[in-house]
Amino acid sequence: MSISNKISKVGMPLIIAIAVILGMYIQHNIDLRKIRGGNSSIQAGNKIDAVLEYVNKEYVDTVDIAQLVENTIPKVLEELDPHSIYIPAVDLQAMNEPLEGNFDGIGVQFNIQKDTVSVIKVIEGGPSEKVGLRDGDRIVKVNDSIIAGVGITNEKVMKLLRGKKNTKVNVSILRREEANLVNFTITRDAIPLYSVDVSYMINDSTGYIKLSKFARTTYNEFLEAVAKLKAKGMKKLVFDLRGNSGGYMDAAVNIADEFLSEGKLIVYTVGKSRPRNSYYSTHRASCSDLGLVVLIDEWSASASEIVAGAIQDNDRGQIIGRRSFGKGLVQEPVMFTDGSSIRLTIARYYTPSGRCIQKSYSGGQEKYYEDIHQRYVNGEFEEKDSIPKNDTLKYYTSSGRVVYGGGGIMPDVFVAADTTGYSEYYTKLSRKGLEYQFCFEYTDTHRSVLSKLKTAQEISMYLDKEEILSQFVSFASTHGLPKDPQGLKISGNIINYQLKALIARNILDNEGFYPIIQEIDKTLLEGIRLIKK
Repeated sequence: MSISNKISKVGMPLIIAIAVILGMYIQHNIDLRKIRGGNSSIQAGNKIDAVLEYVNKEYVDTVDIAQLVENTIPKVLEELDPHSIYIPAVDLQAMNEPLEGNFDGIGVQFNIQKDTVSVIKVIEGGPSEKVGLRDGDRIVKVNDSIIAGVGITNEKVMKLLRGKKNTKVNVSILRREEANLVNFTITRDAIPLYSVDVSYMINDSTGYIKLSKFARTTYNEFLEAVAKLKAKGMKKLVFDLRGNSGGYMDAAVNIADEFLSEGKLIVYTVGKSRPRNSYYSTHRASCSDLGLVVLIDEWSASASEIVAGAIQDNDRGQIIGRRSFGKGLVQEPVMFTDGSSIRLTIARYYTPSGRCIQKSYSGGQEKYYEDIHQRYVNGEFEEKDSIPKNDTLKYYTSSGRVVYGGGGIMPDVFVAADTTGYSEYYTKLSRKGLEYQFCFEYTDTHRSVLSKLKTAQEISMYLDKEEILSQFVSFASTHGLPKDPQGLKISGNIINYQLKALIARNILDNEGFYPIIQEIDKTLLEGIRLIKK
């Protein structure tokens, strides 16, 4: 066989394949030259723009490039860290409202019971109170829309009731003592969102302040709460940051400043493109004379950890509870002209001793957010000794006490999660939501009596006389959960206090709830015990 025949029988398929590939490559470069102004080579930094242009021009179907960009940006940021995020314009207001300290609406707290929107609490001084709405009213119509018995959701109710300040909304109310609907026209206004959930005196000398977030108004709210309690004789403070996921850094720095004498390091930040920025206490120190314990748990994060770390590293007070979340990344917001925004991580927080607050996220976002569950699995909620410690992450407070880094703030005094009163009966009650349902109905039918009681203690004593637990057990039985004597033996005390606290909240808001629930709050009780020493 000749060489030419060998080529024709063996080599031609290969040559054809090479030619096809070469043709595809040439066509690819021709198209790119068209869309890139004749430049066939694309710089690495321009790949995303080039791909989007190429898709827009040559893709087989019409593509919504704007939506493609919206979907792509979050994916890019996910590759960086768990807290660098993209916020579409439509979501930005809702994301910012909790930290801005207000929103525009009619000023009611509501709940949906039996497919009816019921007013739990009319906000004092708000638009609804001014026109005459009352706690316990049922909202059955908003403007021309019937919202009772139609499967309304919380989201739909908020959309109907919220709106720009000075706009009007018509509501029709069903009131227990009225035969017909009562109609109101409400002018929407700015409704405050408070970050101090509650402040009250535990005893003659010890105050309690619970903070839910660090918002724009938080520092002033905190100062008002401190002044109120000092006027009542406060010499010691239990400062509760459990469940507080953070917020604005300046609010955290300002509050920490009130506890420290002048010149103490509160926190510092460092980033690749951001030099170290240190924050020191000033001459404020309005709380420097108070005995102090700070309560934290696994959901205390970011700004909460700044405060707890500053108090601990400066040996200013005791930190009580369980290891905090471990969110120590600093985000900087950047706005786009379309109203959307990104929050990009630009630095890390460090406590005065040098501990980085941020826990590791090297295993990816899914593992990062499963960390709390993993702590539970590892026994960290139950035993202090199960908390991992690494001598390479050993740091020292101003007095030389050892504290550990590695993510989050380790408490000085560990308090295990309290599960002693949990039973299968209690779990079933919680899953069915029977406590909330009973407390709402009980409050509604006994409002005239309960509203005359002015303190949490008065409500608690009244409900004890009414044997509220027995009433609830009967209620639960008629709602598919028979009485369980063994379950009540284990959980009866917890259920009783929760019922009283929930009913008191319906009447007095958080000023009713927390003074009652503190009697079964293991971490708070430990804080009270330690601060007495």
